[in-house]
Amino acid sequence: MKMQTSIKGVVLGVAATALLTLTATTTSAQALGGEITLRPLTPQNITDYHLTGAQKAAGISTIGVGTPAYLDALVSLGFPASNIVDVAWTLTSKPGNSSAVITNSPLGMDVPIYKGTQRLEEQLAGRAMLRPDVTGQYVVTATITTTTGSTNLTQTITAGTYMGVNTCALCHSGGQIADNIYDTWVQTPHATAFAQAIDGISTGHFSQNCISCHVVGFDTNALAVNDGWDDIAASTGWVFPTTATNGNFAAMPAALRNVSNIQCESCHGPGSEHAFSLGKTNLISVSLGAGDCSQCHDSLTHHYKSAEWNNSGHAVAPDETAATCSRCHTAQGFVNFVNGAPAVNVPYEGITCAACHDPHDASKPHQLRKVDSVTLMDTKTVITNGGAGLICMDCHMSRQNATNYVEVTAGSNRFGPHHGPQTDMLMGVNAVTYGKAIPSSAHRDVVGDSCTECHMQDVATTNAAFTHAGGHTFAMSFDNGTNTIEIKDACIKCHGQIDSFDFARQDYDGDGVVNGVQTEVKGLLDQLGRLLPPVGSPTVTITSSFTRQQLRAAYNWSFVKEDGSYGIHNLSYAVGLLKASIADLTGDGNGDGLPDAWQIQYFGSTGSSNAAPNATPAGDGIPNWLKYSLGLNPMVAGVTLPDGVVWANGSNVVNPNDPTNSTVKIYTAAEVAFDTVVGKTYQIQGASSLSAGWNDIGTPIAGTGASISYVTPTRGNLQMFFRVVTTP
Repeated sequence: MKMQTSIKGVVLGVAATALLTLTATTTSAQALGGEITLRPLTPQNITDYHLTGAQKAAGISTIGVGTPAYLDALVSLGFPASNIVDVAWTLTSKPGNSSAVITNSPLGMDVPIYKGTQRLEEQLAGRAMLRPDVTGQYVVTATITTTTGSTNLTQTITAGTYMGVNTCALCHSGGQIADNIYDTWVQTPHATAFAQAIDGISTGHFSQNCISCHVVGFDTNALAVNDGWDDIAASTGWVFPTTATNGNFAAMPAALRNVSNIQCESCHGPGSEHAFSLGKTNLISVSLGAGDCSQCHDSLTHHYKSAEWNNSGHAVAPDETAATCSRCHTAQGFVNFVNGAPAVNVPYEGITCAACHDPHDASKPHQLRKVDSVTLMDTKTVITNGGAGLICMDCHMSRQNATNYVEVTAGSNRFGPHHGPQTDMLMGVNAVTYGKAIPSSAHRDVVGDSCTECHMQDVATTNAAFTHAGGHTFAMSFDNGTNTIEIKDACIKCHGQIDSFDFARQDYDGDGVVNGVQTEVKGLLDQLGRLLPPVGSPTVTITSSFTRQQLRAAYNWSFVKEDGSYGIHNLSYAVGLLKASIADLTGDGNGDGLPDAWQIQYFGSTGSSNAAPNATPAGDGIPNWLKYSLGLNPMVAGVTLPDGVVWANGSNVVNPNDPTNSTVKIYTAAEVAFDTVVGKTYQIQGASSLSAGWNDIGTPIAGTGASISYVTPTRGNLQMFFRVVTTP
């Protein structure tokens, strides 16, 4: 299939990509949807997609004269791509003195959509580029023609020239307007990024190749004449100093200093139209998109934060924009929450850099927006000692007060603490404890920066997990398709050398084998799951048929499952919750394998020495656990056990029916089960290897129309293979 993209009457054939063929089987009733987005283009994108000479872009709607806007026409991922006949681009409005036209985009259809979430929800229909040639506003229209009609999408772009920070300060400082953002921005590292580098203070390897990301409007393309840093440097004749030393910045021309450092227009776009209109907000960009930061923070191997973030769950945060969800699913929602604004529906933008980091304020560590106390939903747990991880805790918490919630809420597929109750797990609170004091591990007290200390470890550029784990990926491991690489440095500081997060401690799940802690917790989860409907399956599907007792246990099952660390965050609490839930469902509160009610019935309490599983209170040598299993009264002696029943008492084999014979031979056998048809005869055959000959086992068996089970001994054979053949 070819998609036709028309630009100003010129038809261009564009080969369809995998993105456009994924939905070939979707019904044509699916809505087209659609939007024109401004695609960021980062230094790393230019390298990865072999776009040498292309100009980078922040993906915002305010751009410098002579710089490109990369236009992506996107439609719903569910819309059949084969139904798209044509995408025609038109410049429907532009300044009167402009000669600009829409042209081909240098980005081929094989270059992915920029935003991770958009890749999950939308597909690329067509691309184009606009390079404004004068200041003013431009309106672009993409007309998407389908087999059933057409849809017009529009995007407005403002082109301007750079004014420099002195102009911005006229309004955004000293009480001129409400935000006074300039006054806090001057304290950030961005405000002196060029000055300290050129003076040799912040780095010893600053070169001319570094200038573009440390100043405003640097673009050496011949068409990009917009009073950006390179234009002012050329007009003033400034020459890059041979030595980075103190005084270099002060010696620069004032006009050049005015557009130096990472300042307002670096992120908001050139401000001439905004300033000349006396502050019209629709003539300047305010973006929380990752592209704004990635125009500089995405250039491997030294500038890797964007690459890490792109591989994080934050980059593909579920598209939930409703007031009740936006706080933790969108950048604007979280900013509103931090600022104390009411929760409202917001446009979708994932958890980007500016969601957590305030570009205008350096008063908190790492320019984080919020690192003050966090109150959990149980309303009584207030956390103050989480360090930088406190900002994570604002979202990674349960959405319920467990004690109240489980007693009044009906079961459903949404029942539980909601996704991500990691803070509650770390602190060892807000789950169903059945009135027991369940202990916690030490992580909550000894890891100073809590979440970030472990999940944001540095990863060497030589490590295969570089940009896939640690840092702003927040991941603790990376599966490269061959093996899983775990980032363990933070663990080793306290636990010593370990080979895996799943290192052995105790047999928590009681299966007689000491496995790794995560395996043990998964074992307990499976045990609890098998006790909940559908009984016998480790998979839990919570429905309205669950009893209140089952819902309490199901909440804890979900709590541990959704935490996702399988004991790493708080092993003692995870194990304690699961065991308490299992005990409540089975009635075995002390976990000794015997129901509490049975022990109390016969012995008055679970703590009596006669109530112990291996005790023989009747004096007949038969332990309580065996009598319980056989449904016998433990206080009645003289029981004759079925022939062949033996058990181990420590290292001794007990054979009560023949006390003189404690030797027990245990043989192996195989069951061969197969369906039969009346009128046919079947012969079972066996072989010790597939290269050996087949030998008949037993005699031919006449078909009955039902399944037949045949058991044959296998002792003395290291391995056996079986087959069933029909005989004449």
